[in-house]
Amino acid sequence: MNKRTLVTAIMLIGVGIIFGVVLVSNFGNSGLTSLFAGGVKDIGAKAPPVVTSEVVRALNDAHINVARSVNPAVVSINVITETKVSKNRIPDIFKFFGMPDDGSGQGGGEDNGGKDQTEKSEGAGSGVVITDDGYIVTNNHVVEDAKADGIKVIFSDKKEYKAKLIGRDPLTDVAVLKIEATGLYAVHLGNSDNVQVGEMVIAVGNPLGLHSTVTSGIVSALGRGALGLNRDNYAIENFIQVDAAINPGNSGGGLFNLQGSLIGINTAIASRTGYFSGYGFAIPVNLAKAVILDIMEDGKVDRGYIGVQIRSVDEVIAKSMKLDKVAGVLVDNVLPDGAAMKAGLESGDVILELDGVSVNTSNELQSRVVMHRAGESIKLKIWRDGKLISKSVTLQPRDKDKLASDDAKKGLTDDEMDTDSGKPVSFKQLGFTVGMLTEKAKKDNDVETGVVITKVEQFSEAAERGLFPNAVILKADKQNIQTPGQLKKAFDAKRGDIIRLQLKTKEGTRLIFIEVPKENS
Repeated sequence: MNKRTLVTAIMLIGVGIIFGVVLVSNFGNSGLTSLFAGGVKDIGAKAPPVVTSEVVRALNDAHINVARSVNPAVVSINVITETKVSKNRIPDIFKFFGMPDDGSGQGGGEDNGGKDQTEKSEGAGSGVVITDDGYIVTNNHVVEDAKADGIKVIFSDKKEYKAKLIGRDPLTDVAVLKIEATGLYAVHLGNSDNVQVGEMVIAVGNPLGLHSTVTSGIVSALGRGALGLNRDNYAIENFIQVDAAINPGNSGGGLFNLQGSLIGINTAIASRTGYFSGYGFAIPVNLAKAVILDIMEDGKVDRGYIGVQIRSVDEVIAKSMKLDKVAGVLVDNVLPDGAAMKAGLESGDVILELDGVSVNTSNELQSRVVMHRAGESIKLKIWRDGKLISKSVTLQPRDKDKLASDDAKKGLTDDEMDTDSGKPVSFKQLGFTVGMLTEKAKKDNDVETGVVITKVEQFSEAAERGLFPNAVILKADKQNIQTPGQLKKAFDAKRGDIIRLQLKTKEGTRLIFIEVPKENS
């Protein structure tokens, strides 16, 4: 290479370097990108429009941390059940194509008399790991019909285990499973007594087959009962109500606070469609814990009972009992040979406290009693005849608490009878009519005396207070009633005041309080 060629090469290299520096300084990286990408421009703004506050970031992080922490302890539960069906049942062609059946509940198929055969079906729910060696809590209704070897547990990391049913409790809808595993992540059990309305909560479960689903919301209400989720008269319903989305498959999953502590077991939704429409319900963990420990110990629940029929006090009852406010739980009836009878409780007592804690609804009292075992004692503060008294009750097992018997079978003496009072009497202002006791009413309600309610007007005060046809009124203000005329006299004597009736039905005995109008209409 001669000298002239070398100089030319060096000059070209220098010009190239200078051009590159100018190009980079004028266009930057985006300019280069646009230049070499055929003119493609940036999209979106250069920065988010809102600067998140520290409080919001902390709240967001709390949700993320709880979800990340508890997800390994929330499992999916697959259940195989078996039902017997007729071998020759003809398939319902309408149902096969997704059309409504005939309303019979049998799919519209016809049974041709063949031998029964077993048909398998599969259901799903959720569960929560409560010990590191494999104990899992779920809902009774998730596993109650499962085959002996038909329960499978699936973790968030896709590991699967066969599970054994240790025990279940239909009254609280709690069940306990066990898998053969060690070193599992178990949740921390919080204190549901400390839960507050408005508190933020997180629900974790497997709704609609969507594993490890996390939803959030707030506690909408506490102590929800009378939802009719369990048909047993002894069922305990004292739910935490939340607005976190809960759907089929969430049952048995966990409800957590923002510390990641388990405060409830998701169990139901309030819906007309079967899917989430605003509210869900969870069993408080304190109630569930008492059941879980019993089941883990010996596979069954050793629950204690007071032996009373109860209901919440309302304004009319409070006024009749001379309470200064609406509070407590009314004892409608004391069951024979039960714990309450032995402790000296009486029909008409109002239970205000249990072990120093106020109770203002029947389901609240029930949920606190069932945390104790049979043989344990509880202390009750009671309002009776305008005075506060205390009673210590030693709880008994349920099988010792018999159904209430009629305590008014002895009837009235001849001088108590009103010979002109056998005709039916209509209490028009209150909306009900009574007549002499019929053989049917005697048989249906297992009584020998009283007057039978023959008619109750819809939406009347009588209907509102709990009267209904074919029930029997045994007493009015603790006085035995045998004729309609006697009942009329009792009502006339209480005009402008509240009368207390003892009502007998086939379910048992209860008290009814009705405010009697001051004047006849």
